[in-house]
Amino acid sequence: MSTAKQEPASPTRPGKQHGRQIINRLFTPQRILLGGFGLLIVIGTLLLSLPVAVNPGGQNDFLTALFTATSAACVVGLVVVDTGTNWSTFGHVVILGLIQIGGMGFMAVATLIMVLMGRRIGLRQRLLIQESLSHTRVGGVVRLVIQVIIITLVVEVFFAVVLATRFIPEFGWNTGVWMSVFHSISAFNNAGFDLFGGFRSLTAYTGDAIVNLGVAIPVILGGLGFIIIVDVYRQRRFARLSLHSKVVIVATAVALVFSTLVFLLLEHNRAFADLSGPGKVLAAFFQAVTPRSAGFSTVATDALHPASQFFTVGLMFIGGGPNSVTGGIKISTFAILILAVWALSRGRDTIEVADRRIPQLLIYKAVTLTIILFSLIFVVTLILSITERADFLTTLFEATSAVGIVGLSMGLTPDLSPIGKLVVAACMLIGRVGPLTVAFALARPRRKSHLKYPEENIIIG
Repeated sequence: MSTAKQEPASPTRPGKQHGRQIINRLFTPQRILLGGFGLLIVIGTLLLSLPVAVNPGGQNDFLTALFTATSAACVVGLVVVDTGTNWSTFGHVVILGLIQIGGMGFMAVATLIMVLMGRRIGLRQRLLIQESLSHTRVGGVVRLVIQVIIITLVVEVFFAVVLATRFIPEFGWNTGVWMSVFHSISAFNNAGFDLFGGFRSLTAYTGDAIVNLGVAIPVILGGLGFIIIVDVYRQRRFARLSLHSKVVIVATAVALVFSTLVFLLLEHNRAFADLSGPGKVLAAFFQAVTPRSAGFSTVATDALHPASQFFTVGLMFIGGGPNSVTGGIKISTFAILILAVWALSRGRDTIEVADRRIPQLLIYKAVTLTIILFSLIFVVTLILSITERADFLTTLFEATSAVGIVGLSMGLTPDLSPIGKLVVAACMLIGRVGPLTVAFALARPRRKSHLKYPEENIIIG
């Protein structure tokens, strides 16, 4: 009687499994996300270093190309050379491509390509998408990416048409359409790049309602975050929105109204003195919108009162909504900190809003993110104060704009030293990827300890 011969177990299988575990520990989603943006910046730098990317007489040394590629990929808007005059049409296309990919996220673009090719999206890819979108769940992330891309294209096309009604009569069909498309994409991605030349941004359109609203509204939409836009589209009613959406929308509305009133009060008889009544309100509103992360300006930043400039620093530090193209600590983090202060001042040990309790861990994360970002701005301001010839407020403004990926400047960016350019470029990358993500990417992975020590109080306050 013959018996079947049993196959011996493969001796390499445990080794392969151990190898996968090592790879998973080394290539965490945070490290892949940081590396992906780094690769995007490298590709953009190489393309912008080509002679065809620069107009005759323009500047395209490696450091200029690196700074510009980093600013575009991280949707910041800080520039050391004038975008409209220094770069050629090819250079503008490269910059716009970096803005679009950097705004949506390279993982979203990669997912779209894989879906179109019919490739299966595995768990590891889904975890990467979750990290790139700062989503709370793995389930449904592929569908969310498709919705994000559709929403992005619809919004950009719509506001390109709006801006075309103003730019086509001024520049003609070909240039007008290109200007409309470029600035619509730049606005929705909160990039702040413009093609008007002379580092003017939108100062030629201070009282133009079409241009102001055609740029400000997509900036606000892009700053709310993709998940909120999807949530609003699905639910259609404010009462049915998630708590996250409600908090971000309400906090954004309050911040915009309050900031508009502050700028109107501070600049009524200063930077806005030559504008009409409605023009002053429009300028104040736009100035309240742009520090969220837009980088556009209808009034020269260095022409504002120092109080307005310092207030802008505060707005840049706060930023926009999570899951968006904005930087800063995010408006939801700021709201949680305010709610925590309010609860503690009333003797409560929990934060409750809209019949919901905020988890304690979320408060720790909000405090951690705020301290990390504040510390980073402190260090960068200190470095720029040493390397650059500028006053304290100017260096603080530049550092906050870079870390908050805003793109506003008081005129220091074109005059940055080589060290200053590298420092600001690094800050833009950290601000786009996220300080916590960068911290997790650089930290050594450690196993979670279940050991809990006894509590003991420390006197504070």
